[in-house]
Amino acid sequence: MIISAYQTHIFILIFIYIILAVSLNLALGYTGLLNLGHVAFYGIGAYTSALLAIEGMPYLAAMIIAGLFASVFGYLLVTATDRLKGDYLAMATLGFSFVVYSLLLNLREITRGAMGIPGIPKPSILGLTVRTNDQYLIFVLLICAISVFIMYRIVKSPFGKLLEANRDNAVCLRVLGKNTFGLKYKAMMISAFFAGISGSLYAHYITFIDPTSFYISELILILTIVIVGGLASIKGSIVATAVIIYVPEILRTLDLPSSVLGPVRQALYAAILIAILMLRPRGIFGKVDLE
Repeated sequence: MIISAYQTHIFILIFIYIILAVSLNLALGYTGLLNLGHVAFYGIGAYTSALLAIEGMPYLAAMIIAGLFASVFGYLLVTATDRLKGDYLAMATLGFSFVVYSLLLNLREITRGAMGIPGIPKPSILGLTVRTNDQYLIFVLLICAISVFIMYRIVKSPFGKLLEANRDNAVCLRVLGKNTFGLKYKAMMISAFFAGISGSLYAHYITFIDPTSFYISELILILTIVIVGGLASIKGSIVATAVIIYVPEILRTLDLPSSVLGPVRQALYAAILIAILMLRPRGIFGKVDLE
């Protein structure tokens, strides 16, 4: 079956958001870090990769550096908020998102501010450039599969079990002599790294980014995907991403005026969210509650 150009576009976005959602679930669901700064890591990765590629750096190097740069900010965020928990941690990390958004908007010499960065080159690997959307779909599918596999192996490893223990009872873990701060910063750095990777994929796909691409609306979407899919469930994040991004797009096939289509799509989006949370309070495949 041949998919249309528009469906190809939607599938590319789904694979990018799968990386983003699974990486947030690593920190939020598996480690218990109520991180609302994830969209900032996404933006940092996008801008870092775009700026490096425009300066002539090979794409793979730019993508990896983007992930590493985002992970550095993940470490700094954990260091700054180590003594905070629950709602206080959420507010502090949300503030971090606003700070990064403000920097992207005001550091005009670097980010061009509200004008954004145009002309971001398509990925080129070993002399082969990913030019068409069909080629980009295959490319992003490959990166998504590798990223999700790595995160799956992490959460199933002994280190992943320690992350879950930190989420469930950090005090007992400290009594057993484990460094809970070390667990938190490692989890946040891994989470931020893959958020940076997804930001790189997004920037080089759209070829234009500006600060509004990484604002609070994106955070709400990512957080919704994780909650609907279920905390501590990689499978849930994958399924929820497909449902929340693809299902409302089906309405575009209906012959409705644009003035009606937009509100109907938003209503359907809200209905899906409410229905899932009423029927499955922990999400589709959730294993723990959001406290």
